[in-house]
Amino acid sequence: MPLAVPGPDSLLLATYKFARDPYSYFADCQRRLGPVFQSWLAGRRIVLTGEPEHVRTIFAADHDSVSAFNPGHLHALLGVNSLILIDGTRHQRERKLLAPPLHGARMRSYAQIIRDSALRRTAAWQVGAPMIVQDTTQGISLDVIVRAVFGVQEPARGAALEAALLHTMDAVWPPSIMIRWLQRDLGPLTPWRRFSRARDQADVMVREEIAARRAAPGDDILSLMTTARYEDGEGMSDPQIRDELLTLLAAGHETTAIALAWAMYWLHKNPATLERLREELATLGDNPDLDAIAQLPYLEAVCHETLRLYPIVPLAPRTLRRPMTLGEHELPAGTNVGACTILVHRSPTLYPEPDAFRPERWLGKKFAAWEFTPFGGGIRRCIGAAFAVYEMKQALAAILPHHRLRLVDNTPIRPQRRNITLGPRGGVRMILTERTG
Repeated sequence: MPLAVPGPDSLLLATYKFARDPYSYFADCQRRLGPVFQSWLAGRRIVLTGEPEHVRTIFAADHDSVSAFNPGHLHALLGVNSLILIDGTRHQRERKLLAPPLHGARMRSYAQIIRDSALRRTAAWQVGAPMIVQDTTQGISLDVIVRAVFGVQEPARGAALEAALLHTMDAVWPPSIMIRWLQRDLGPLTPWRRFSRARDQADVMVREEIAARRAAPGDDILSLMTTARYEDGEGMSDPQIRDELLTLLAAGHETTAIALAWAMYWLHKNPATLERLREELATLGDNPDLDAIAQLPYLEAVCHETLRLYPIVPLAPRTLRRPMTLGEHELPAGTNVGACTILVHRSPTLYPEPDAFRPERWLGKKFAAWEFTPFGGGIRRCIGAAFAVYEMKQALAAILPHHRLRLVDNTPIRPQRRNITLGPRGGVRMILTERTG
């Protein structure tokens, strides 16, 4: 590791600060150490930057130049075949096969599932009773995964699968993801034993669903995986499909739920913004065309601004296969590097008043792929990025016209570590004041 790069803090201090609040930690590192600095991630040194041009350099690297960062520490959670953890030709091949169901017309075919779920979940809200918005948005996201991804339509089976998947994710102990030697079964009451049991129970159901879709394919994403073929005519194996399903679950269910909860918070924290969005949604009438929803410019601006302020994933790490130059620093092959999403998104040069929720900044302006990076970038950009934003749009369009809500209090909400993600502390407590239709 080149000593010319400032930092890092000690391993224990950096790990603690990163686990507690990576947004503040990275901002402090940038203030103290400059635009390129060292820290620790999952027990390994890593060179980090939030300078857009440096991020551009990282994201421009091809498969021969970078590989997945420290994949072994996530194998137990995502599986060895996860798209997030594989490299090179194999990564290219898998990505090409998996992309179509998460984009374009196939993605849009799931709009009704998203809308139906949002309306069903919010029907449980009681006027005047406090509730936690993130509980609802997580339910919506799980519904979408169970119905659109796994293709389960029978209610009892769907509820059982949802419970098993949720139990698995809730059993993840964050330190074990960041420190691999904690991935040990040290007895019946230890975190890794609890996670292993939950994972194994969910795995049985996942394999049953794979077998069912192979026997009778439908229009869901799992069915498309079972019938998809590589260029040589070969299909995906059951272990491959299982690992990609777990990846979609881990990368998609709570991240989208958190983004929706943040959107509800920021909108109700800024009444003028909320009213402008309601007016835009009203132009589509009581029975909106679902494709038209996705084209609404202010709705898209709200989604992008939400993802800018508190990106669910605060950095996008890589490992260099070839040397790379970041500013004045020459980094040798083998160096771990990362683009700090939160530092890019809070750049006052790119985003004046960076701490303010201002969707208007997105109207009539497009930011480059290295200037807005909530889903990473380059060859390893999240394959489900378009689907995540689409789900946000459809859910907000279903909820906001029919519900009037207020925050329980106006105390600013800060991010809080959940399992492998960070979300709004307390999940955004709100009160339904009125239903309108």
